[in-house]
Amino acid sequence: MMRQTVSFTRDSANVFFHLLTRCNLRCRHCYINPDQHGHQTLDIDTIGRWLEIFARRHPSANLILLGGEPTLHPDLATAVKQARHLGYGSVTIDTNGYLFHDIINRVTPAEVDFFSFSLDGPTVAVNDALRGEGCFKACTAGIAAAKSRGFAVSLIYTVSQANIDYLDAMPALLDRLGVDHFFIQVIGVRGQWTDDADRRETLAQVDRQTWLTVVPQVAEKVARRGIPTTFPKVFLTPEENFECAGRVADNYFIFPNGRVYRCPLCEDYALHSFEIRDDQLVAAPRINEADLFPLTIPEGCVMNRIIQPRNLAALETGKPTYRIACCMLKELVTP
Repeated sequence: MMRQTVSFTRDSANVFFHLLTRCNLRCRHCYINPDQHGHQTLDIDTIGRWLEIFARRHPSANLILLGGEPTLHPDLATAVKQARHLGYGSVTIDTNGYLFHDIINRVTPAEVDFFSFSLDGPTVAVNDALRGEGCFKACTAGIAAAKSRGFAVSLIYTVSQANIDYLDAMPALLDRLGVDHFFIQVIGVRGQWTDDADRRETLAQVDRQTWLTVVPQVAEKVARRGIPTTFPKVFLTPEENFECAGRVADNYFIFPNGRVYRCPLCEDYALHSFEIRDDQLVAAPRINEADLFPLTIPEGCVMNRIIQPRNLAALETGKPTYRIACCMLKELVTP
């Protein structure tokens, strides 16, 4: 078994394309904010033109198709085929598992590298309290259906105070479902749910000690079952240097209203680096996130310091007790 930090590189680009913000669920911790991201569903012609923008900019980029719920888009299969024609290096579809529009029968494993399912608990009780009644059953059934058709399947578990105590029960479930890759995510302090004080407390990010005690150990347990596991670095050791992905990597988060972000922490704000106007990628007016990326602060990530400072702690001297890594920095544990 091997654990490694996945270094940033400009050799590969990741394009996170939200085709729509509509969803059939109302997850308690959803990060989508239609007032900032747009209420529209992009038509297939627009999707094709926007895919071409980033294919020209970064040949062989990794494409992740998202929503809302992307399988609600009636032309998702066409979008996948267009992406392959344009030369995208990989295509992943993020889904809540309901798999609308018969999508797994309209694309092939040669066209879709992964169907990535979201499940936030090892049981009906834990998951459905966060994602809604019936979601556990629908998601696990969707995984089984995708596997039966030969698709590779990954699973995303978003960790918060509401479900961290159940993460240790996931390895057996992942094994039983035949999951090919496991992703542990830290809950984002963004989206409309953060306006609700009760939800904000219940769904808060776990503290540093809890994260470091629980998450790496569970990742290793999953990897021992033969399933590669990825999780955010979150906290830097004193010996590690801080790097901002906005400066040393190419990640693009595209929304239906044409905003293009480089840092997902900024998505609740009009801080996007780029905009798509008349099918051209243009720099957004200053000041935007790109102006903040070069800032060096003792706490590490400047975006974290500005947007979610509750993650940080300081000594009486004011010096931070630890530093926060870039949210895009990942740890990978392989069998």
